[in-house]
Amino acid sequence: MSGPIHVIGAGINGLVAAADLAARGRKVQVWERGPTPGGAVQTKALTLPGFHHDVAAMNLSMFAGSGFMARHGAEMARHGLELVSVDRPFAQAMTPGDFVGVSTDINETLASFHSEQDKDTWQSLMREFPEKAAVIGGLLGTPMTRTALLKFVWRQWRSLGLGKMTDIARLLMTSPRDWLQDTFEDPRLHCAFSTWGLHLDFAPDVAGGAIFPFLEALGGQAQGMVIGKGGAATVTDALVRMIEAHGGSVTCDADVRAISHTHGTVTGLSVNGEDIAAETVLAGLAPRHLSTLIGDSGHARFDAGLDAFRHAPGTMMIHLALDGPVPWAAPELGRFAYVHVGQSIDATAQTYQQAMAGLLPDSPVLVVGQPSVFDPSRAPEGKQTLWVQVRVLPADIAGDAKGKISARDWDQAKAPFAARVIDQLEEQAPGVRDRILAQTVVSPRDLEAGNPNLVGGDQLCGSHHLRQNFLFRPVRGFADGTTPIKGLHMIGAAVWPGAGTGAGSGFFKAQDL
Repeated sequence: MSGPIHVIGAGINGLVAAADLAARGRKVQVWERGPTPGGAVQTKALTLPGFHHDVAAMNLSMFAGSGFMARHGAEMARHGLELVSVDRPFAQAMTPGDFVGVSTDINETLASFHSEQDKDTWQSLMREFPEKAAVIGGLLGTPMTRTALLKFVWRQWRSLGLGKMTDIARLLMTSPRDWLQDTFEDPRLHCAFSTWGLHLDFAPDVAGGAIFPFLEALGGQAQGMVIGKGGAATVTDALVRMIEAHGGSVTCDADVRAISHTHGTVTGLSVNGEDIAAETVLAGLAPRHLSTLIGDSGHARFDAGLDAFRHAPGTMMIHLALDGPVPWAAPELGRFAYVHVGQSIDATAQTYQQAMAGLLPDSPVLVVGQPSVFDPSRAPEGKQTLWVQVRVLPADIAGDAKGKISARDWDQAKAPFAARVIDQLEEQAPGVRDRILAQTVVSPRDLEAGNPNLVGGDQLCGSHHLRQNFLFRPVRGFADGTTPIKGLHMIGAAVWPGAGTGAGSGFFKAQDL
């Protein structure tokens, strides 16, 4: 194979695939539609000079623990990657002044629990966590082919036995609410840990979502969190330098308008109207965009699967430059990287249902990121950069659950809805509005306009519900990133193992080439 491997999309999966391939001596060319590489992993000055905002992804724990970093971490450091360890990863703000917080200090974590029984349960779960997390992590790190999956199951069966394997399989199919109510007696903990499910489109009552509260809550205790020094872009910048150091290239403002194929084999790309011959293409695209570029693949079930791929609800991002720390009603919250805002598991479930019905939620679920608490380089001295992610929202507005906002398009709705979010934050942190020096509000439709892979503002590039996960992500028979077209491969968050900064699909695919 003499020609370069062409990668469409400079998101984290595309860059990881290209960097790994380039480091192994392969010729790579990355084409990025936008003006800068990175996809959802970028850092920009979105408010005022000196304030550095992660445009979407902030938590880099999955990347730090990825297979790519295990192989290339030392080289990435030489190319400028700097990570910051966080010992207080997250907290849940509930009734103003009340919170549950998870720290790497178990005594500090338990101090926010009210139930002695729950404290004993937490410590028991922590003793079991390494073994269970290794199994689940191993599954997430297994390419989703029939052979690889059967080998993985067989190894775990021999190692753990039927009983433990059955318990883990049950966890994989359980909803967050069922697992949490079976495990803890305090409703505060049900609220605090269920919020993690929404990070991957698992409302409290959606089957298959329990593993995310399990992994994130207990993993936060065990390992903390990792963010990027100066912003998440430290990852993107180092990946681009690594690709270029090995002779590859990343070209931005490059709009790939078609992927040509003949007799079931890829033959080329159309980039900004120019036809380029290509033998191997890795497409980091949302399924609907891939479908548009290839047309009829010659495989009816594959084409229908791309068209039926379901996206998660949208997200709003609010980037704030603050004149000082957040004045939390519970001052301890100022010490955590993430603060989830939401008062009960039932309120979280209601918010999800409202969004799914097309309604602007009356009490949105907030993920408040405070990266400058751990990385002062992100804001001028004495100031704070605040990252507010609003989960979950309709892409198309049918109404307002509170009956206050009449707008039915995001251009008109985003300002009053952002004001609702700030009101909710103000309840938890009286006086925070007065500390806002500048803000930038990015609606779900704004997110999609900036990055078409975020369809409807879906930052996950597709729901992770069981019907669309594991062997079914994105289409049954193609979860390993293959397509019916020889030489054309899928990568990105729409492909197993899905969303997040672990870049699993990009790294898996690079190993196949």
